[in-house]
Amino acid sequence: MSNQDEPQNSPEEFAEDQQADVALEEASSDSSETAADVDLVARIEALEAELTEAKEQALRAAAEMHNVRRRAEQDVEKAHKFGLEKFVSDMLPVADNLGRALEAAAAEGADMTAVTEGVDLTLKSLMDSLKKHGVESVNPEGEPFNPELHQAMTAVENPDAEPNTVINVYQVGYTLHGRLVRPAMVVVSK
Repeated sequence: MSNQDEPQNSPEEFAEDQQADVALEEASSDSSETAADVDLVARIEALEAELTEAKEQALRAAAEMHNVRRRAEQDVEKAHKFGLEKFVSDMLPVADNLGRALEAAAAEGADMTAVTEGVDLTLKSLMDSLKKHGVESVNPEGEPFNPELHQAMTAVENPDAEPNTVINVYQVGYTLHGRLVRPAMVVVSK
């Protein structure tokens, strides 16, 4: 075929065709850019959601670490505070025996005054040492019965005392920093 068979475009038609081609390419490009923009927006939203989740996990982890640290500090504090509990339990019979020795020495007569004074000073020294370590005695005679601090050995009728009142203490109780080590063994009025 010859060039004459093909229709010849005038320069104006040629320019219009080129503009149409450019417009078509731009439209095609715009639609692909729009799809790409939608993909990017979706990706950004997904990343923002992941970031939010990661921040929440970091906050939860920090809170958990704070709680673990606080619990560990409390455990150490309790270990320091109550570490002597066994020691105190072992020392209480000594205090009881010294008290009994004082009672026996006082009952036997005046010639035992030197022994009585010595044992009395020993008992005071022991009780002062225990007090330094947070040991307090529980001697509830005349007080209302408290099952958290007292152990009732017997209950007796006593018209002079209110019901549920400690009227006699068989054995003094002790606490260590407010925690009961040994309850006071008592007689309670009915």
